[in-house]
Amino acid sequence: MATPLLMPKATAVWLVDNTALSFEQIAAFCGLHPLEVQGVADGDVASGIMGANPIQNGQLTREEIEKAEADSNYRMKMSEPKVRVAAPKRKGPRYTPISRRNERPNAIKWLLRNHPELKDAQIMRLVGTTKSTIDAVREGTHWNNANITPMDPVTLGLSSQIDLDLEVSRASKGTPGAEIAEQGTMLLTAEEALAGANRGHVDDEEQGDRRPEREEEIDADSVFAKLKSLKGADSDEE
Repeated sequence: MATPLLMPKATAVWLVDNTALSFEQIAAFCGLHPLEVQGVADGDVASGIMGANPIQNGQLTREEIEKAEADSNYRMKMSEPKVRVAAPKRKGPRYTPISRRNERPNAIKWLLRNHPELKDAQIMRLVGTTKSTIDAVREGTHWNNANITPMDPVTLGLSSQIDLDLEVSRASKGTPGAEIAEQGTMLLTAEEALAGANRGHVDDEEQGDRRPEREEEIDADSVFAKLKSLKGADSDEE
């Protein structure tokens, strides 16, 4: 997203007074109509506005101006900002344009049906609505209940997919299934892994100690069985 020009008319005033740029070049850079720039030059437009130097604002360089002055067909490009300021975090419910406010009950019904884990406060943040409206949609007492159709708030433009996923993720953390899933994906510490390996090694040794005793018992039984069979064969011969 391009950075908007600061004070376009004031910048146009400065460019008209301090450069040899054409009206079309100044209009293209400032986002104005060439006739507006001509009005600035004639004093009919922005007569009481003091010029703003775009070079000092860091939005234009002297080299870019000189390049445009040498070529009337060249269109100046705005300089990239040296410091990017993070957008302020939004506080309170989301603002909903008037043209889309009638769609909020549809979005509320969609959220109640597809994401029942969401709290009312989360729905209020996503759609920019009130708790009374949410209760009315939930209970079927909304004045326009017969015409309410569940619709995705992202599709309606009432919320972004990132905000919706974030709220659903926060709500899912409080469910028992989410806690079990988190515990199942937890990594063991080095001490726990070492202790588990030691326990497995001890179990293997114990099982190894038991196997010979069982094998000896089996061997003794087979020997006695063979002796009995031999004695029985001798008695039959006699």
